[in-house]
Amino acid sequence: MYQVRPYRPQDRKAVWTLAADTAFFGAPVEQFLDDRALFCAAFVACYTDHELARLWVAESSGAVAGYVMGCSDSRRRTRIFGTHILSTVLRGMLQRRYHVGRKTLRFGLRLLQELLERAIPTVPLERFPGHLHVNVGAQARGRGIGRALLETCLAQFWVTGVSGVHVMTTDHNRAACHLYETLGFRLLDARQTRLWRGLVAGEVQNRAYGIMSDW
Repeated sequence: MYQVRPYRPQDRKAVWTLAADTAFFGAPVEQFLDDRALFCAAFVACYTDHELARLWVAESSGAVAGYVMGCSDSRRRTRIFGTHILSTVLRGMLQRRYHVGRKTLRFGLRLLQELLERAIPTVPLERFPGHLHVNVGAQARGRGIGRALLETCLAQFWVTGVSGVHVMTTDHNRAACHLYETLGFRLLDARQTRLWRGLVAGEVQNRAYGIMSDW
């Protein structure tokens, strides 16, 4: 059994751990990054520290088994990243709070290349301003937790007046793509990426899915 409930500040450590444990196609972040604390500071803190109202967790046997995080205005998230997250991460690097090794340098260079080559799918934010991201722990998958989290988060978006929401994933996350499609998400854009070359077999395609309240 599990229950979906709003995030609490005391859930932060559990959410960060789960995010790092599932960051690499459902596997731990250490596959492509040297320091999980750096990953969480860069990609998770924006939600646990600044977007708590859009953060839900699934609790099972007293532990966090999954979460969904997001925001109603993706442009605001970009501003938060630029004004708060980036400076915190850079300061942590300068103070050597994070281990920056070969994996991290390779990932950083590839991510920069992604941006320069426009390999990240485009989303018309005027129609899909909100976004979300869902994760479920390996031992809790197959129990409908991901669907329950998404339905809860989407219901909150609709009742608070957000008319469109998008998600980012890859074609290698087949279960996630199937779940989004069964919930009514439609493919908005897809682009080949070289970010994971040498780390996963075959080519990888970045995908953006979107859903609107009146579909």
